[in-house]
Order: sequence, then structure tokens, then C-alpha cells
Amino acid sequence: MRESDIPLTAVSTPSRMLREWLVMPHGLSNTPATFNRLVTQLFRPLRTFAQTYFDDIFVHSRAEGGQTAMELVIYSNHITSGPITSKSDLSWVFRCPIILIHFTTPTPRSQKDLRKWLGLANYLHKYSAGYAELARPLSDLLKKDADWVWEQQH
Repeated sequence: MRESDIPLTAVSTPSRMLREWLVMPHGLSNTPATFNRLVTQLFRPLRTFAQTYFDDIFVHSRAEGGQTAMELVIYSNHITSGPITSKSDLSWVFRCPIILIHFTTPTPRSQKDLRKWLGLANYLHKYSAGYAELARPLSDLLKKDADWVWEQQH
């Protein structure tokens, strides 16, 4: 929060005291956009292998067990705890297990559910070869006059 904006957040309490927010309170209309912009800027140096979407970080690598996850951990530590100044600062990284997370989502039951899922999939489409062809049957279900019939191809 900018120093000049702190007085604008003042709230009067029942005891007639004024309370001011020193950090951005949740509920302001631009809080999500501001947070997303901050996360995007913080992880910009890692954009070749780490995509961010609000508080989610998607790490990808063509090599199994690649250095990217380790670099992300180091970078995250740098952001939260300050600069890494010696090799001993890195020793904990080599003890951290690399975890591959694979998640399954429930089968969409409506066009609204499918639209939500495709929103995330479209955001990450550049990491899927032939994404347009894979998503075509799903996109066809979103057409105005399409009947909602979930089949094996979906």
C-alpha cells in the first residue's frame, strides 16, 4: 500500500478511535489485480519455466528432475527471506524432495463447469502440443445450440 493511501483506509471504531490499514485490505475492488501483478513481476525472471496464475505457480521442464524446480525454490527463498549469500544458504535445497503433482478434476456436469476448466487449460495451452485439436470436442460442447452430451471422446 502506498504511504499516501493509508489515510484513505481509516475506519472509525465504536470507541472513537481511527484505525488505518498499513497493508491493502481484502475487499477492495483492485486487490486481486494488484496481487496478481505483484506475483507476475516477482516471477518474471523465471517465466521460461514457471507460469503464475494468482497464487498458483506452474513449473514445467522437458527434462525429468530438471534444475527448474530447484531454481524456483531458490528464487522463492530469495523473495521471502532475502538474498542467498553463501553456499551454506543453498544446502537445504538439496535435501528438499522434488514432488510431481498431477491432479484430476471432476467431470464437468454443465457448460459452466466446462467453461471454468477450459479457462485454466487455455491459460496453459502453450505447454500442450496440438492443444487446439485436443480441445475442439470440448469447445464444440460450448456452442450455443449444442446439446450437452458427455461422451468417451470428451
